Amino acid sequence: MTDTPRQLRFDDGKEPEALRTIGEVASALDIKQHVLRYWEQQFPMLRPLKRSGGRRYYRPEDVELVSEINRLINKEGYTLKGARQALTSAPADERTISAPAQAGPDVSDLLPQLRAIRDRLANALA
Repeated sequence: MTDTPRQLRFDDGKEPEALRTIGEVASALDIKQHVLRYWEQQFPMLRPLKRSGGRRYYRPEDVELVSEINRLINKEGYTLKGARQALTSAPADERTISAPAQAGPDVSDLLPQLRAIRDRLANALA
């Protein structure tokens, strides 16, 4: 289950289209505020509104982007560079769809080999 804006709940009584402060977004996604500020530097497409005094206001599309960045980095294990590439290469309507997992070696083939190696090592150490 991904955290898209439709699934992301703010318990503040505001309309879903309302602007959110950095604290509200950080709390809803369980991310530290300094991480959001860092992501603003690392992801050029993440540009919340800034009012006088530098206070940030996240639009619904900003919240969606932060949620997607969070999913890519913290749930799927992307690097910052990889997440940036995934976001810039995917059309906006496909961003919330998980990238298919890359096919890796079939671990069922490796398991007997690893067990044999373990047994040989155990015998060598005995």
